[in-house]
Amino acid sequence: MKHIATALVKAQKAFGPALKSSTNPHFKSRYADLAACVEAVIQGLNDNGIALIQKNYDCNDGVMVETVFLHESGEMLECGVLHVPAAKQDPQGFGSALTYARRYSLMAACGIAPEDDDGNSASRRTEVKSEVNENQMADLLAAMDEVTTIAELQKTYKTAYTATKGEQAWVSKVIAKKDAKKALLEGAK
Repeated sequence: MKHIATALVKAQKAFGPALKSSTNPHFKSRYADLAACVEAVIQGLNDNGIALIQKNYDCNDGVMVETVFLHESGEMLECGVLHVPAAKQDPQGFGSALTYARRYSLMAACGIAPEDDDGNSASRRTEVKSEVNENQMADLLAAMDEVTTIAELQKTYKTAYTATKGEQAWVSKVIAKKDAKKALLEGAK
């Protein structure tokens, strides 16, 4: 476990927040979907020689998923099986349970959480004055324009995201800047 343990510590340092980019139509609440959770960790894992695997097991009443990390050295870390019952016993019910299980298994295995909880979000809505340093944000957004690699972008993005203090207007600007720069860097490959 020597190689995978060292690599996982390095990978966790590169993990970003699992962004709440999806909306639950029933409860009108935002949540981090499976894609956001994978995006938060996959590059940090891969850059440190770790493959992410999610194994599925047979189950009559729902789904069973296990997140597994496979290191390039051959070492493997299995994170335990999560059982999620299917609300409906049809393909849609099992598909929904599978997505839910994969998301929660991944977040638990990686030690990540959505970028903000509802309590913090609600308390910020009542604030009148922004706590974000606008000059610092301008510098951080400009710094994102100057990066030349995805790794630099990830590091600068994390710093800028933290500086937003969760204020949605700034979060949106930082995410938009990151997405635009990422597309530019990936297009240059």
